[in-house]
Amino acid sequence: MPQSSFVRRIAAQEYFGPLVALLIIVAFVALTTPNFLEPQNFRNIALQVSILSIVAIGSTIVIITGGIDLSPGSMIAFLSMCLAVFIKNQGLDLWLAIPLTLLIGCGLGVVNGILVAYVGIPAFIVTLAGLSAFKGLALTLNGGTPAFSLSPQLGEIFYGTFLGLPLPFFYVIGAYFLFTIIMEHTRLGREIYAVGGNESAARLSGINVAKVRLIAFLFAGLCAAIGAVLLSARLNSGSPNYGSLIELQAIAAAVVGGASLAGGRGRVISTLIGALIIVVVQNGLNLNAVTTSMQSLTIGLIILIAVGLDVWRARIGSALGGFFTKQPAGS
Repeated sequence: MPQSSFVRRIAAQEYFGPLVALLIIVAFVALTTPNFLEPQNFRNIALQVSILSIVAIGSTIVIITGGIDLSPGSMIAFLSMCLAVFIKNQGLDLWLAIPLTLLIGCGLGVVNGILVAYVGIPAFIVTLAGLSAFKGLALTLNGGTPAFSLSPQLGEIFYGTFLGLPLPFFYVIGAYFLFTIIMEHTRLGREIYAVGGNESAARLSGINVAKVRLIAFLFAGLCAAIGAVLLSARLNSGSPNYGSLIELQAIAAAVVGGASLAGGRGRVISTLIGALIIVVVQNGLNLNAVTTSMQSLTIGLIILIAVGLDVWRARIGSALGGFFTKQPAGS
């Protein structure tokens, strides 16, 4: 039957499981939290998910290559201070300050990529060092103090409305549309999946593995820079304290969305669903006055469960693969 075939195709999609989980969580929070379904709360969720979901795109791409990026939070702190210094101290126009900030974000990603891909230092070590180093750089700008009242135009550019919808909605849709095309419909996207799936095979097939890894970290730096600009525009300020723990939430969004920490698997659109799950859970905890420490514990448990499911899924897949490959030998 065509209809049953359509349902099977939908159920076979990688995002189907996370989407079902999201719907269950939304229903549970809506039933247990009186204010959850208010329009203003949905606006808050949209604003919260916009920054996390864009940063999570970069984390997802790095994870698909088989790497990990622990530095986006500190990048956001440093880049928000860069934007603040450009506007407040240097007096640069927004249309120059914003591209410069994005360019610096790409540069930070390239530094990570060079150290991982060409120097050969493990991504975990490089980005863990970056987490500390970028935070230190953020504290050196403006004497380590936040800069407020950057420009009213920032809010107008990034947090106005269009067709009755908040502008971040369009930025998120645009970013996911662009990176979905790159990952699923370009040669570069296929090479990123190939490197994460089997690096040796990718190298033998002529793929420049180091270049692909470098580009993945460049994308991660660009996404962190976009997140820094959005956060600075939302709060009209820059601060060395911005972006704290967002790297863990971004990794959680990617893994909850179905990306494998072993590399080679994951979809950008599924990461958006993972980010929505994280934000809806946080929103429900906030509305129920759960403490920040308990929220951090909850996010940690979500990461643990998602990674556990990933390991479980890989072992089951390996066992089934072994079973099916043994059948012809025994026959």
